[in-house]
Amino acid sequence: MFTDDERRILTPYFSNTDSHVFALTNLPETVKGALFARYSRSSKSLRRLFLDEFAKDLDPTAVPATSVGGAGLERAERLYAKVFNEYGDDSVAQLGGAHVACEYVSNVLTKVLEWGRLMAYLEQSTRYVPYTDKLNGRWRYHVPEEIEGALRQRYVKTMDATFETYASLIDRMQAHFAARYPRLPQDSEAVHRSAIRAKALDTLRGMLPAATQSNVGIYGTGQAYEALLLRMRAHPLDEVRTCADQMLTELRKVIPAFLTRVDQPDRGERWSEYLAGRRSATGSIAERVLQDLDAEPRPEVTLTDFDPDGEIKIVAAVLYSASDFPDDQLLARARALSMDERAAVLRAYVGDRSNRRHRPGRAFERTTYRFDVLTDYGAFRDLQRHRLLTLEWQPLSTRHGYTEPEALGDAGVLDQWTTTMDASAELYEALRAAGLDTAAPYAVSMAYRVRFYMEMNAREAMHLIELRTAPQGHPAYRRVCQQMHTLIAERAGHRVVAAAMKFADHSAVELERLKAERALEQKRLGVRP
Repeated sequence: MFTDDERRILTPYFSNTDSHVFALTNLPETVKGALFARYSRSSKSLRRLFLDEFAKDLDPTAVPATSVGGAGLERAERLYAKVFNEYGDDSVAQLGGAHVACEYVSNVLTKVLEWGRLMAYLEQSTRYVPYTDKLNGRWRYHVPEEIEGALRQRYVKTMDATFETYASLIDRMQAHFAARYPRLPQDSEAVHRSAIRAKALDTLRGMLPAATQSNVGIYGTGQAYEALLLRMRAHPLDEVRTCADQMLTELRKVIPAFLTRVDQPDRGERWSEYLAGRRSATGSIAERVLQDLDAEPRPEVTLTDFDPDGEIKIVAAVLYSASDFPDDQLLARARALSMDERAAVLRAYVGDRSNRRHRPGRAFERTTYRFDVLTDYGAFRDLQRHRLLTLEWQPLSTRHGYTEPEALGDAGVLDQWTTTMDASAELYEALRAAGLDTAAPYAVSMAYRVRFYMEMNAREAMHLIELRTAPQGHPAYRRVCQQMHTLIAERAGHRVVAAAMKFADHSAVELERLKAERALEQKRLGVRP
């Protein structure tokens, strides 16, 4: 074990010195990662490695939690350089991470930041935070550097009017909902007031433009940050590239060794150039091969691809984990079972779920569903956060129409909503006409629809659908996920899989579906939503 002197050295950096299970504390992320990288090629215990190879570089006068110059950092930097450059082992960059806050960034930029699967994000809510405070005397929206001259003045004027209208309607909507939903005896005044405000903000959030500034908290590994920064540096928008430079500066203060390649001319810069080049080339060829194609009308949610044998394959996957037979032999047996026998296998595997967090295992990952969705940008922002699936979206525009909460008409504020939507569309088209296609989405209010696809396995579908159909969720994404659930059962014919999603809430789904169908029919006829 360890001597008293060794314990004294170890104590600030490890949660204990006498157990086989312990945590690392007060160490720079680079040192943690380097320790684990060295750990994989050594017969020594981690704490012994630290004592023998890292502790000797400690600065005895430094405070451990803030000392990025001590605790073996120099050795860690050398080790990372060797592993990256000589061994080419990128995986060691998964062994350390950092928390970063990006404040006052547009909702266009937040979607870029939240692209990576292997990162964690928290974003300021438009449902619970009123966007009525100003920064340096101005409403919280981003003004793109790409927009200049008279068009820039028009952009600012339109944004100011949008935020002024949004702010002016909050009290009216709260009064409307307070009258519609009086406080119940069991609810406190504070709880009721909070719920009413959330309903008001929920209803009005569609007015906010994609330029609206938000705050995002991010946690990721060094490898994830490298991938994110390479993409951001290749992005056509100035705001995104500027944020990438700022993030790189700050990340190099805490995990410098992970990010040495990002701006090297023959490494990261070449990588970013590749990404930018492929985006440009793909856009050009897509324009050429699709120029004579007209978009056909589609419902809000379409199941565009699925495996008719999906449930059979899930049954085979269930049997695989409980037997020692080959995969193809089990698939043949699953095909030979009767429908009732297959259903019995799946019911045994799923069991009696008493909580939506009680989800079946990886056998449900054996089949996938691909949904094409056309819904408002606000709902997309919520659904886009699900990362254990494949998701891609088209450029945000005003050309798919917008959604319109029923409560606006009831509260007598529909005219203000319509005026805001019209101004958003006019500004968007003006930016497009000026050749500013990449900056035009900043002008789009979040009530406008965006097209995107979501492809996921049945296990992720269970998580997504059950979470996003909960009664307290926003009606827009509730409706989308309710339709996904119905399509899995009826269009794919996977009724046992759909039945396993017992916490999918379909209250009011038929009413919402009729509203969606009516809105699409109006759109086809050229009637304003």
